[in-house]
Amino acid sequence: MARMRKLFAALTRRGPHPVRRGDLAFAGLPGVVYTPAVGKNLPAVAFAHDWITSAQRYHGTLEHLASWGIVAAAPDTETGLAPSVLNLAYDLGTACDIVAGVRLGTGEISVHPAKLGVAGHGFGASAAVFAAAGMTVKPKAVFAAYPSVTRPAAEQPAAGLAVSGLILTTPGDAMTLRSNAVELARVWKTGTLRSTPKAKSGGLVEGRRLASVVGLPGADRGSQKIVRALLTGYLLYQLAGDKEYKDFADPGIDLPKAPVLDPFADDPAELQDKVVALLKS
Repeated sequence: MARMRKLFAALTRRGPHPVRRGDLAFAGLPGVVYTPAVGKNLPAVAFAHDWITSAQRYHGTLEHLASWGIVAAAPDTETGLAPSVLNLAYDLGTACDIVAGVRLGTGEISVHPAKLGVAGHGFGASAAVFAAAGMTVKPKAVFAAYPSVTRPAAEQPAAGLAVSGLILTTPGDAMTLRSNAVELARVWKTGTLRSTPKAKSGGLVEGRRLASVVGLPGADRGSQKIVRALLTGYLLYQLAGDKEYKDFADPGIDLPKAPVLDPFADDPAELQDKVVALLKS
């Protein structure tokens, strides 16, 4: 556990690579892309934003991934009050096609087409599930941070996914009408559910968000550090094949600040009690 704590702590900080920022609009898709300054055959992830926010609100997370050697692209679409989860999912697939199909930067950066993943936060997490199900060439991994209920429901495509997935929730999320993390984990046979008791489900968004007017939480630096570490470690193993981070994708190992939960516990309240007990132990 001491080794894992050290790895986790390192991943909460910026990685060793200088970072460059680009614009997906050059290929016809509104959005941003962050890359390491140089690198060939790199892993890449397409990241989807939460409801009533935008790709710009995840600048720090995208930059963080790039600093650890992972190309991170984020479509800046479906940002209105009534977004389409299917359209955002399609745009995630398009973002993957773009970064894998063209040389980035001034030509010195490339992505390996077999090292692609999709990820998202809230509404975008459910979009990532739809994207994985709809992509002709399946991604190697899906990261769903605090997924939220959508119409159509993401549980339907999740039930047929054979792609490795990591789902995050927080104590109490399972008891809200907005979260569908437990429901996703119950039908997604290759998905792992982890709780982050010291993180807030809405805290990954950076800066002030319009959704605060309807009671949704805003930025939280502690939450950002935890989620970025989990996301980076997971992708470094799943996409880049770095065995040093294998435990981040192991459903049998409790990570620092992110124990594994059983989605088939009797009820949401029992899930929450187990998390509290883990924190006190």
